[in-house]
Amino acid sequence: MNATNPATGEVVATYDEHTDEEVADALDAAASEFASWAERPIRERAELMADAADVLRDNNRRYAEIMTEEMGKPISQALGEVEKCAWVCDHYATHASSYLTSDGHPSPPGTTVRTEYEPIGPVLAVMPWNFPLWQVFRFAAPNLTAGNVGLLKHASNVPGCALAIEEVFEEAGFPDGAFQTLLVGSERVDDVLDDDRVRAATLTGSGPAGRSVAAKAGENLQKTVLELGGSDPFIVLDDADVEDAAETGAWARSMNGGQSCIAAKRFVVHDAVYDEFLEALLAELRDLTVGDPLREETDIGPQAQRHLMEELHGQVEASVDAGATIELGGEPLERDGSFYPPTVLTDVPDGCPADDEELFGPVAAVFRAEDEAEAVRIANDTRFGLGASIWTEDRDRGAAVASQIDAGCVYINQFVKSDPRVPFGGVKDSGYGRELSEAGIKEFVNEKTVWVE
Repeated sequence: MNATNPATGEVVATYDEHTDEEVADALDAAASEFASWAERPIRERAELMADAADVLRDNNRRYAEIMTEEMGKPISQALGEVEKCAWVCDHYATHASSYLTSDGHPSPPGTTVRTEYEPIGPVLAVMPWNFPLWQVFRFAAPNLTAGNVGLLKHASNVPGCALAIEEVFEEAGFPDGAFQTLLVGSERVDDVLDDDRVRAATLTGSGPAGRSVAAKAGENLQKTVLELGGSDPFIVLDDADVEDAAETGAWARSMNGGQSCIAAKRFVVHDAVYDEFLEALLAELRDLTVGDPLREETDIGPQAQRHLMEELHGQVEASVDAGATIELGGEPLERDGSFYPPTVLTDVPDGCPADDEELFGPVAAVFRAEDEAEAVRIANDTRFGLGASIWTEDRDRGAAVASQIDAGCVYINQFVKSDPRVPFGGVKDSGYGRELSEAGIKEFVNEKTVWVE
């Protein structure tokens, strides 16, 4: 299992894939530890999670550099990701107990009825490379604090990140078996799910990967949460602050090299401000620095893998062949590594990749909408439903438009982002279930009704 630096194309480390025996040992350890971990007072589990936050902050540069080396995230953004992981650990250390407090219910005279929230067992997390720490911690923090134990199957191109996460929990004092990394390929996920001690699975990744895990988990009656792809609309209405929208939109499209399921991908702009917005967006994107991800001034690093860059470029070429116009970029940069420039497409026809596929890179598709109603129609004309952003000076108008958008979250005058305090997830082909907040910690617990006469 190789870790390749996408900025140079060089293999920086090689790891041995875990054998079947090692995976079996990990499953045994998870099942054994769950029995005692679930019995610990939640206060103790929360204290350990707070310690995990400290470990992350004490070693933030080292963990950030592992991300940058393995998948090309600019170092300033990688440092921010480590801090966000510490935040989610702190959040559940502080709030898990209240989230899982027994609820009382109306009941007949002489009876009491309550709901108790109990952990269910080992949970398998199948995680992607694009936010290699954050995606894992937003699963691990609530689940470990709730009393479950975690098994991580990470993306094969970030094995160093996977082992670093395991190290965080070890250094924080979590017991052996509470969180374990499995260095295995995707073809071995079904074998893990076929172990009846694994009680649930969560996946962040592509639609095909999500369907595969959900199908196998369904056979085994294991609950799943899926956070899949997105083609998020960024709606600019005629009364928007165009400069603010363009500045934020450029960031929302290019952050993490555009490799984010919740990145702004389809810019749906009211005709009255279309030309002004397009000019401003182009200016913002031209100012971004594409380069060495270890340099603090870099805005966009390499695409995480060369074949992914080639796939992205193929989508751009197919969209242009269908009639789209390139306003900026549109060709891989001629340098070592897998660098793709900020790219803007206009005149995007129905049915081309820029219209109905997820473009996982710094490529913005800009659509002209005659009015608000058409903007809503274009925004909803997608099989995805993860997030959306709406820009308007009228907050009530923004809220009214938000109610018409078919997505898991809508942000008004802000880009779409995940936050430990609020539920996160999608609808349609973007998946189901919720992560984060109270909703996230309750996905993988037994909501037990207790009726006392």
